[in-house]
Amino acid sequence: MYRLLFKVLVMGRENLKKTLLLTVIIVCVLLLDRTYRMLEPLPPSCPTLQSQPGSPLRNKHTNIVFLKTHKTSGTTIQNILFRFADHHNLTVALPKQNYVNLFGYPRSFSNQFVHPHTLPANIICNVLRFNKTELQRLMPRDAIYVTIMREPGAMFESSFSFFNLLCESFSQVPDGSIKTFLEEPQRYYKPDEPNSMFAHNLMTFDLGGDHNHPATDVAYAHAFVAEMEQIYSLVMISEYFDESLILLRHLLSWDLDDILYLELNMRTASSKQSLTLGLNEKIRAWNSLDAHLYDHFNTSLWRKLNALDPLCLEKELELFRRAREKLMMTCFGVQKPRLLSPEEIKNADLRPWQPNKKTVIKGYDLPKELPESTRKYCLKFTMPEIQYTNRLLHLESLRHQQRNSNTLP
Repeated sequence: MYRLLFKVLVMGRENLKKTLLLTVIIVCVLLLDRTYRMLEPLPPSCPTLQSQPGSPLRNKHTNIVFLKTHKTSGTTIQNILFRFADHHNLTVALPKQNYVNLFGYPRSFSNQFVHPHTLPANIICNVLRFNKTELQRLMPRDAIYVTIMREPGAMFESSFSFFNLLCESFSQVPDGSIKTFLEEPQRYYKPDEPNSMFAHNLMTFDLGGDHNHPATDVAYAHAFVAEMEQIYSLVMISEYFDESLILLRHLLSWDLDDILYLELNMRTASSKQSLTLGLNEKIRAWNSLDAHLYDHFNTSLWRKLNALDPLCLEKELELFRRAREKLMMTCFGVQKPRLLSPEEIKNADLRPWQPNKKTVIKGYDLPKELPESTRKYCLKFTMPEIQYTNRLLHLESLRHQQRNSNTLP
């Protein structure tokens, strides 16, 4: 690595701009490995940041069910899990190819939706509608269940934008305005259409509940929350993403670098509609089951965070955010890389799927000057969901073929 750095500096006479960028990137690669030694260590009573060299993988939890709810930053969590599985040669349960990246959604999850080459599985994190019985049949008994929620107003606005053409309840709104829909939601809402869940209590639906259950039945809302409490060891909250990841790291006994991330599946500002306080209140009233879920588990998250040593949490968050800055410097040469529109992304493997013409999903492109090893490392952080799903399915199919060839006489 040091020889490469010297070589690059010599080449700088030919192209100073490229040389300076590459130098910064290489230095950051060197610094990334030393992040935890350079920064002030945590107090001895705090959870360790890194496994000791040579420590066995069995100390980390590797059997995980992540219920990926819609429009809640779940794609970023999924990427963390994909990379962890990729790095440790774990098996991720993936959908059959005709389902692309979804397990038969919006149908209730069935093991029949799982590609046979991805069994037995350690991790499942693609979109599905929760079915406890089927998931328990599929996953190891010691699997840890995790999900994520988002403030209902922000989530509903995102859903309205993202699924505008797919959901008839949204697409028939004359001016395409969320305000118009919320003035008379019952006028536009079609409960019997296949994609009605996107327009009403979407989190409840994803978690396996009845999204059309009457809001007046408070007992149902309380019972559903109690059921989720029994199933999920951690419910993350999108608005407190980093804090949620710290709790996830502790729960899974992972290292700090296992939870590093880049934000994925982000919309352009022009794709968003602003919400007044009044509109947000209307969204909560219309999605009362989701609001009840969010309020309960937001409180639950902070109960868990407040149970930690405040000094440990503060220091760990500081170290984590510095490590993320170094990751971005390593991959892009800047601490805050610019998210790009699809037409700006030259590498087709990094272009995210676009839901409609009105909603633009941004992504990343990597600098050409990156060393090959760094490019491979950074590519996994920036790869959109569909491309990463296809990559993992390809790898699992190759492993399946190899296992079969080894069993032949």
